[in-house]
Amino acid sequence: MASPRHSHSSVGPQSRDSSSSRFSGGIKPGGGPRKMSSHDDRKGGRSKSDKAWKECATIEEEGLLEDEREEKGLPRRCYSLVFLLGFVILFSFFALILWGASRSQKPEITMKSVRFENFIIQAGTDASLVPTDMATLNSTVRFSFRNTGTFFGVHVSATPFVLSYDQLTLAGGEMNNFYQSRKSQRNVEVVVLGKKVPLYGGGPSLASSPGSVATVPLSLSFMVKSRAYVLGKLVKPKFEIGVQCKVVMKPAQLNTRVSLKNSCQYY
Repeated sequence: MASPRHSHSSVGPQSRDSSSSRFSGGIKPGGGPRKMSSHDDRKGGRSKSDKAWKECATIEEEGLLEDEREEKGLPRRCYSLVFLLGFVILFSFFALILWGASRSQKPEITMKSVRFENFIIQAGTDASLVPTDMATLNSTVRFSFRNTGTFFGVHVSATPFVLSYDQLTLAGGEMNNFYQSRKSQRNVEVVVLGKKVPLYGGGPSLASSPGSVATVPLSLSFMVKSRAYVLGKLVKPKFEIGVQCKVVMKPAQLNTRVSLKNSCQYY
């Protein structure tokens, strides 16, 4: 009789457990809404996080696109700088070639003749009324100017033409400026005059007799300057040719041309 009681008592807890399990199983449908609400909250949080992540990804992608644009824009600027630098180098090289080529094509001067119209020595007074001999000289200098440049013309000017005797200036003249086109030449005449120039003791050595003139050694000097504008004002070579001639003025040769072909030095 004791054993059936024991078995009955053992069945009790199992029935309780099963009943409790049934009870709890019956409670599950009632607790469903709470679990569903928490699940919905999780889904809402995930959707918000997904949205935020998508926004971050979009911003990051836009930033990457901007970086790519900047990286693409940098080489373009570099190409522009390289092109500009290359153009400057090539232009400078071209200008240097033109300058070197033009410097080798120097103008040429050939002295032709000088003609003395008159040479008079007479007594007089200087500006301060000091008595002295006075010299009057009238002459014309002739020379040819040739521009050897094959691709440029030149603007030509000159320093004053000076006729002197033993460091004493007797006459002077100015040449008119002119333009000489490429590969061409012209003859130039310059009037060299001296009117009542004080000699201060030099008169007796110039006069063989009162009122007459002896043979007088004279020196003619001047410098011709020319400038070419090969490439505007960027390439403008300048040329200078100095001339110094020794000539003897003879009374018998007045109003005749005296050759200067072998009487001049060029520097």
